Amino acid sequence: MSFIEDARWFTVAPAAGESGQPPKPGHVTLVGAGPGDPELLTLRAVKALRGARLVLYDHLVGKEVLRYVADDADLIYVGKQSSHHTLPQESIIDLMVRLARSGRSLVRLKGGDGFIFGRGGEEVQALAEAGIAFDVVPGITAAQGAGACAGIPLTHRDHSATLVFATGHLRGDNEVALDWEALARPRQTVVIYMGMGTLPIICRELVRHGLPDSTPAALVEQASLPGQRCITGTLQDLPALAQQHWVRPPALIIVGDVVALQPQLMQGMLATMV
Repeated sequence: MSFIEDARWFTVAPAAGESGQPPKPGHVTLVGAGPGDPELLTLRAVKALRGARLVLYDHLVGKEVLRYVADDADLIYVGKQSSHHTLPQESIIDLMVRLARSGRSLVRLKGGDGFIFGRGGEEVQALAEAGIAFDVVPGITAAQGAGACAGIPLTHRDHSATLVFATGHLRGDNEVALDWEALARPRQTVVIYMGMGTLPIICRELVRHGLPDSTPAALVEQASLPGQRCITGTLQDLPALAQQHWVRPPALIIVGDVVALQPQLMQGMLATMV
C-alpha cells in the first residue's frame, strides 16, 4: 500500500442517514510560502497555516515556515526535486481531489508563489473541474526575494523597462523551449527559474540571439535564507563561475544591466546590518 492510500489522511464518511448523502466536500487553500524566509510570509498565509488541519507541502517549504502549522495537524510531504519526485504531479492532484471529496479541508503549500512556475494553475484547474471550492493566497515569488535580498533591483528607470520570468527546464527532446529572440532584447531584466542544469545553454543562446557576452548576469542561491549566495559575472563567464563556486539549486539566473548595480547596493545593505 502506498502512503497516499493511508486511511488516516481521509475522513471516514459518516453512516448515511435517510437522505444517504455523501459528506460535503472540503475546501482547498493554495498558499504561496514565499522565497524561504518565514518573515516574508504574508499575514493571510500565516492565518491559513495556523488554521489548517491538513497541509500538503512541497520540497522548497522550509521547517521554519511549517512551524506556523499546529502540532496536531496532519502534514503530507509531496515534494518534487530534479529527477526525484515523491509523487508525480498527476498523483498530487488526485490526492487533493480525493481528500477534499472525503470531507477534508486542506492547505496546499508551495514555495514562492504557486501561480509562478509552481504548477498551481494546473492544480486549481483540476479542483474547479472536480467541483471543489478553493481560494488562493499569493506569495512573494523567488525572483522578488532574490532581487531584494541580493541587492539587484529587477527594474530600474535607467537600465530596465521590462521584466521577464522564464523557466529553464528541458523539454523531452533535451531542448530549452524558450523564445530566445524575446529574451535577448535590450533594456530588460530576465529571471530564469530552474535553469541551473541548462545554464551553459541559456548563456550561449542569449548571446547567439543578440545579447553581448559582456551582459551582466548573476546567480542567486537560496534567496532570503541564511545560506544565500550571489555570484555575479557576465553571460560569458557565468557557467564557469557556477562550477567554480559549486552553485546548486535552488538558484535563480538574473540577466541584465541591473546586475551591475549589485556591488554598490550590497554595500549599503550591509552597512545597515553593522
